[in-house]
Amino acid sequence: MFARKITVEVIEPGGPRPCPIAWLDSFCMRSFTGRSAFDETLPVADGELEAGFQVDPDALRADMEDWMTRKFGEGKAVRLRLSVK
Repeated sequence: MFARKITVEVIEPGGPRPCPIAWLDSFCMRSFTGRSAFDETLPVADGELEAGFQVDPDALRADMEDWMTRKFGEGKAVRLRLSVK
């Protein structure tokens, strides 16, 4: 649907794993950032996100890490690696 494919991995001590689609969907369905560019994101599978060219991958990663830490981190920081294909 969108022009860019982004791989999202959760960085853990045992190695990276695909970010669960439930986490991606939860982030993408909320408009808590106030950034309209993030409206151009669509989770498609575990670890896979499609995005428009308005989406800044560095800003997306920072906001996703912050929000996922609070929502899913259970007191620990969630670290992500985003790769644009």
